[in-house]
Amino acid sequence: MRKLNHALLASALALACASCTAEKEANYQVIPLPQEVSLTQGNPFKLNENVLIAYPENNALLQRNAEFLSEYIQQATNYAPKTKAIAAGEQVKNAIVLGLDPGIANKEGYVLTTTPEGISINGQTENGVFYGIQTLRKSIPAGAKGATVLIPAGEIKDEPRFSYRGMHLDVGRHFFPKEFIKKYIDLLALHNMNTFHWHLTEDQGWRIEIKKYPKLTEIGSQRRRTVIGRNTQEYDNTPYGGFYTQEEAKEIVKYAQERYITIIPEVDLPGHMLAALAAYPEMGCTGGPYEVCPRWGVFEDVLCIGNDKTMQFLEDVMSEIIEIFPSEYVHIGGDEAPRTRWEKCPKCQARIKAEGLKADKKHTAEDRLQSYCMTRIEKFLNSKGRRIIGWDEILEGDVAPNATVMSWRGASGGIEAAQMGHDVIMTPNTYCYFDYYQTADTKDEPLGIGGYVPIEKVYSLDPTFDLNEEQKKHIIGAQANLWTEYITTTEHVEYMVLPRMAALAEVQWTQPEKKDFKDFTKRLARLMKFYQRDGFNYAKHVFDLKVDFTPDVAKKAVVVTLSTIDDAPIYYTLDGTEPTTASLKYTEPVAITETADFQAVVIRPEGKSKVVNKKISFNKATYCPIELTFQPSEKYKFGGAITLVDGMKGNDSYATGAWLGFVGGDVEAIIDLGQETEIKRVATNAIVDMSAWIMGSTGLVVSVSDDNKEFREVAVKDIPAETNIDKKGVENYEITFDPVKARYVKVVIKRSPALPKGHAGEGKAAYMFIDEIEVD
Repeated sequence: MRKLNHALLASALALACASCTAEKEANYQVIPLPQEVSLTQGNPFKLNENVLIAYPENNALLQRNAEFLSEYIQQATNYAPKTKAIAAGEQVKNAIVLGLDPGIANKEGYVLTTTPEGISINGQTENGVFYGIQTLRKSIPAGAKGATVLIPAGEIKDEPRFSYRGMHLDVGRHFFPKEFIKKYIDLLALHNMNTFHWHLTEDQGWRIEIKKYPKLTEIGSQRRRTVIGRNTQEYDNTPYGGFYTQEEAKEIVKYAQERYITIIPEVDLPGHMLAALAAYPEMGCTGGPYEVCPRWGVFEDVLCIGNDKTMQFLEDVMSEIIEIFPSEYVHIGGDEAPRTRWEKCPKCQARIKAEGLKADKKHTAEDRLQSYCMTRIEKFLNSKGRRIIGWDEILEGDVAPNATVMSWRGASGGIEAAQMGHDVIMTPNTYCYFDYYQTADTKDEPLGIGGYVPIEKVYSLDPTFDLNEEQKKHIIGAQANLWTEYITTTEHVEYMVLPRMAALAEVQWTQPEKKDFKDFTKRLARLMKFYQRDGFNYAKHVFDLKVDFTPDVAKKAVVVTLSTIDDAPIYYTLDGTEPTTASLKYTEPVAITETADFQAVVIRPEGKSKVVNKKISFNKATYCPIELTFQPSEKYKFGGAITLVDGMKGNDSYATGAWLGFVGGDVEAIIDLGQETEIKRVATNAIVDMSAWIMGSTGLVVSVSDDNKEFREVAVKDIPAETNIDKKGVENYEITFDPVKARYVKVVIKRSPALPKGHAGEGKAAYMFIDEIEVD
């Protein structure tokens, strides 16, 4: 064997030694952003394997905090500082010292002070110290193997904006093992969250052992089959199930408590109970038979509130739940409970009569029956020292007097509840439903329920918006929800919550005047290195090209604005070819005034981003003045009427802003072509998504005018109403006629009058989402 030259050996050893003593700099630009960071000009503290982590003797919680910090440092550096208990007044050098300071105002607040000699992290309570540890942990580079870490001298004074900072996970639709639940809790801790809302029961599976009712898990935790895709008529015919024993749940509760996280269990009632009814059919209004539900949605079979055995069952279940979960709160659901069975059930009608439950202009007697159920369970839990949380549907009736309301159908329910004096947790689906898609370009995304909540939207949430100072006091916090109809694996869970969880963390923790999305994205790049290091399957849309297509009516153009979080070079084409570095380089917004097939890409040294593409099609109506005689729903009006003639067709997601949503009337649009123009064709598009109560059109009527006063009808087309309750897709409608000349074109797009037979909302009004009216 050839001997290594001594000079080369010495050089190799020198390089190895240099790498062992490499230095890396810490950075306090963490997520969530602390309220106050004051740096000094002093030398940094040098964190290395010789540093000690000290805590007051006889304080088991701070001892555990110290052990957590040592473990966190080891994850980044490969060395684990030793921990040591110290007596009151004892001085230690070259140490991170944990302590309590009753002078800190907020019970979760902390002060982190760094000098060249050491670091102190003090909190009013041990959990305040824990959040200081999270800030220190995230300030250290995720990958600092063997390095000395230079931690800047200065002081951080920090406390959370909200006392309730939650994340939710639905394990009813799909079950996730105990070890993953712990991993999920670790993610909450990383993001300074203090509440895990655990959705344990559903139509599709009962997931928690109740010893008095063993069939809940023997039968209710297993479904025989699961629907394929979005509620098609196909099933996989594969048994699916799982549940947590009470001992496993208690183990998870303890794991969370060690990280200062409270688990709030949810037993959703009186709806979403088909799994329980399959196990105990006598608790339903019809007596069954029932099946652990293989489909997704809202179902008519709910608990029979007129049955005394049902109410006893609920109290028995709650008795065991509160033995497992020490949380002050128990979530009892209250959402999506149809009244259909109660209307025809003799026992429920007898209960309504016996309790004197009366209808009024706002509520039915059956609404009052739900309120009776919720109030009775609330009183039972209050008698055990607990409080209830319910979804905002509990406002439909006489809301239980001491209930905390979780507002999910937008923010309006939360605003109403706050105005009534109830405590509120904001979880509006338009900001906080993490089962919604993260990008409008869904073709390469895993199957999702629909909707569109990009990270920017999450970050923009202000839970106290539109409330006065007194009402703001009732907003105790915010939470994001992850429903799992289409989320079957732990990897998919991670993909849906990360990095949107980081945006939510800053909503929950940081004062709104300190929030800045562009600054957040820079800090997010650092946090993502933690996700990567720890093997999380996080989404990377934030690194994708951001594109804004803005109509410019004056120029009759689509103005395309492009950006990236790191100002990387962007290239684009207008002819449908994939851009390269030889293509047009983006330097300023691009105005497109004719039909084009726009494509753009970011090209970084490590590779290309996903290509953004948009077909822009001009026709005789594009960017012409347009008036709507019936306005879209406030929630779905987006950019207004111009959206219908902006040259850009929406994709299959109704929530992206490319579609206008109407309910309760036909769409009637009058388009001013500017001058007499010959036309012979009108076309438009509608989304059909029956699971979201969205139907298409049942007809088109085209009329023309020379003066916008007298119109003459030139074409009519009837379209059969949709009857397939599982239908989802984009429908195209076209009507042709003999050429006519006119300046004004009136297009009436007829709505479907009601949801069809067999639909969960049978007989009720459907939404109609329309985009792009073409005139040729």
